[in-house]
Amino acid sequence: MSRDISERRKSLLEALTTAGREQSNAAVMYHSALGERLGLGMTEEKTLDLLQRLGPLTAGEIGQHTGLAPATVSGLIDRLEAKQLARRVRDTKDRRRVIVEIDHARLAGFAELFEPFVTRLAELYGRYTDDELELILDWVTRATAAQRAAIQELTEE
Repeated sequence: MSRDISERRKSLLEALTTAGREQSNAAVMYHSALGERLGLGMTEEKTLDLLQRLGPLTAGEIGQHTGLAPATVSGLIDRLEAKQLARRVRDTKDRRRVIVEIDHARLAGFAELFEPFVTRLAELYGRYTDDELELILDWVTRATAAQRAAIQELTEE
């Protein structure tokens, strides 16, 4: 850190670093516990989340969103198929293309496990003004982009 910053800013930056690490650890542990409850590895659970949010994806697209190598993605899809949570299907518009889609019926009961956390977040959001929520959203979006760039650097080496 530069010596030209105020002690208050230095203290705030240190606190943000610590809080960010704690939040990251809590997120990892939450998804680990959730995955264990569902019988899924963390990568499997997060891939299902991607498929739920983005819709059917090709293996290459899953790789782009996760940063995983093609062989790892193939094994991941195999595991999701074996658990009957996802399936490979031919793209109806381009039969050469294979896409991965989730089995929504099999995932129907999973949402209730997220409910307590979603409720707590809704209560937390209620404490902030719209302007504050915009600022928080901006920070989360930019921090996510920074983390994705760091992932790409790690996987390219």
